[in-house]
Amino acid sequence: MNASLQPLAGQAETLKLLIGGQWVQSQTQQWQDVVNPATQQILGRVPFATAGEIDAAVNAAQRAFASWRNTPVGARMRIMLKLQALIREHSPRIAKVLSAEQGKTLADAEGDIFRGLEVVEHACSIGSLQMGEHLENVAGGVDTYTLRQPIGVCVGITPFNFPAMIPLWMFPMAIVCGNTFVLKPSEQDPMSTALLVELALQAGIPAGVLNMVHGGKEVVDALCTHPQVKAVSFVGSTAVGTHVYDLAGQHGKRVQAMMGAKNHAVVLPDANREQTVNALVGAAFGAAGQRCMATSVAVLVGAAGEWVADLKALAQKLKVSAGHEPGTDVGPVVSKQAKARVLSLIDSGVAEGAVLELDGRGVQVPGYEEGNFIGPTLFSGVRTDMRIYKEEIFGPVLLVLCVDTFDEAIALVNANPFGNGTGLFTQSGAAARKFQNEIDVGQVGINIPIPVPVPFFSFTGSRGSKLGDLGPYGKQVVQFYTQTKTVTSRWFDDDSVNTGVNTTIHLR
Repeated sequence: MNASLQPLAGQAETLKLLIGGQWVQSQTQQWQDVVNPATQQILGRVPFATAGEIDAAVNAAQRAFASWRNTPVGARMRIMLKLQALIREHSPRIAKVLSAEQGKTLADAEGDIFRGLEVVEHACSIGSLQMGEHLENVAGGVDTYTLRQPIGVCVGITPFNFPAMIPLWMFPMAIVCGNTFVLKPSEQDPMSTALLVELALQAGIPAGVLNMVHGGKEVVDALCTHPQVKAVSFVGSTAVGTHVYDLAGQHGKRVQAMMGAKNHAVVLPDANREQTVNALVGAAFGAAGQRCMATSVAVLVGAAGEWVADLKALAQKLKVSAGHEPGTDVGPVVSKQAKARVLSLIDSGVAEGAVLELDGRGVQVPGYEEGNFIGPTLFSGVRTDMRIYKEEIFGPVLLVLCVDTFDEAIALVNANPFGNGTGLFTQSGAAARKFQNEIDVGQVGINIPIPVPVPFFSFTGSRGSKLGDLGPYGKQVVQFYTQTKTVTSRWFDDDSVNTGVNTTIHLR
């Protein structure tokens, strides 16, 4: 029995809130079903926390902060060591839940967990990550040093597409820095997130240091405006991210918001053809395209424009089915609403004159007739004024644009307002160097389609894909979750020393 989940009639379960170390049955009147996107089976019910429950969670975090901030670094680190061991042990079980509620394949669900686990492993290095600086004798007998201290109660608001990885981007790093945390996972698929939170408690995180509430816009707004909250981390859509950034910022919070994307892959004719086509198809259609780092636009330069047929031939071979079925490449999108939106965008591309090379509408999956399936869809002849290019589709749709020169390709990518990630496929070191120098996108891959950095570095999306200066995980997130205090000190060895009255601004 999972403390965070309570059985209802049949197999459905109702989620609880975590407040002050206790799993609490919500008193709300507003609930939402967790639905398996491949079968429409109701897996659970999510409570939209009341105002009083949100306040209780934040206040519990505030009370816990008083002692947690003074917990030795070694003790915090050892909890993270235990947590990473528990995640490894329970990863297969969590992946099954994740696949059922989100739709992605079991292999992709395990990858979702593993990429979050890497951040937990990095959190175990907090002893060196949170070090300050020291310089002695900056003036006569004067030393200056800095302290990196926790800031207080932090909030994490996470999306449906990575219910394991993105929560693990947030609460382990915030907590290991000495803060306390209130997590608000996606209401569409919070069950796997709840299992990770359970493991965090088992690892030894004290009562109140980690709390979890559920809900929609009203819950988000309450967290962003709560006077006890000091910082908000967000990953999700551009519309919601902009709202969170503006609202929380107006209420004096630190905010990092990772938002939408339109990721381009530029392909030069000298690229390895087979490897490049494999990479583009995997990055475009994996996770049914529901990744903020998915490759959604291929920019084929010169003779590489002839590769559209290769992309189509390989995409046609991908298996569309439920995520738990063996050999599945493309699972369902998360909801009926998401499917309707993606289909409307495909329709708009056809209406605006793009060439539909491969049509994923109407795909049928035997045994899963009610699933939210869309097959791999490929457009060529796309223009930058089309709706399918201007909007983030967030589905298994790849757009192909052809240009004559490398410079045209760079200009095209730089003209797009988003800046999450981009890739270049080439065998030319000179071209790679030019690309990484001139491209105005925060994360660049060279012969890598999804250039998400490992946690030793930071996630560095830019422009329209990011609000706030500091990204998730790595060194930047330690800066985000701590405040720097500078101490300037002088000690006298002899009470008889008298420097006299000093009315000037400099130190002697």
